Amino acid sequence: MPFSYPLFLSLEGEHCLVAGLGEVGRRKLAGLLAAGVGSVLALESGLPAPAGESTDDDELARLCADPRVHLERRPCTEADVRASRLVFAATSHARENARIAALCREAGVLCNCASAPELGAFAVPAVARAGELRAALSTGGASPALTRILRRELELWLAPRAALARFLGRLRPLVLAMGADTRHNSQLFRKVAASPLGDWLAAGDLARCRAWLERELPPALAAQALPLLDGPADVPAAKAPGGTDGEPHEFC
Repeated sequence: MPFSYPLFLSLEGEHCLVAGLGEVGRRKLAGLLAAGVGSVLALESGLPAPAGESTDDDELARLCADPRVHLERRPCTEADVRASRLVFAATSHARENARIAALCREAGVLCNCASAPELGAFAVPAVARAGELRAALSTGGASPALTRILRRELELWLAPRAALARFLGRLRPLVLAMGADTRHNSQLFRKVAASPLGDWLAAGDLARCRAWLERELPPALAAQALPLLDGPADVPAAKAPGGTDGEPHEFC
């Protein structure tokens, strides 16, 4: 099943379900917590793990110490599914994951199925982060190894552009408050985004930034925009375990 509709989803205040707390399930749980989920029901069925399946009680204890996580050791039920915005079927047993995915389809709840992605409704892409910038990518499941390489390259490409993104985010409400029409605002935003400001901000050359803003922006807007240059410097976004959003591989 192709997953062809990319989406950035807000999970603020939402309730999600992670069934299975092995290596994959813990990554899913870590990713949800890093994304600001409201609450998570974490289920461990109690079925014996297959030979070779590693467990890390310390890591699990750390994740479950988060007050948003409610851990129960029992199988997933239909009621659990219907109460959730997203479901991750990540147990060590393919048959159990398929059962959970079927419950999700019947309930109309989006499910990620670790053992058989085609049974689910979505896949978790790799995510490159720099400041407030996010870039999700996937090879369609063809090569997780290539995805990891591309993610690292994207992070390097995004890093020097994070300061410009932050500046544009702070400039936007000032521009909209001026009451100009949409076409004018769009042209102004594109002009700033395509300017050398990004390079100068990344290099810390605020003198050139100030000169450009004074020269290229309307005087009233420039007067408000100049103090934005003195805001706090960008810092790299905190990363969840796994180096991205807790998902070092796509489609898992």
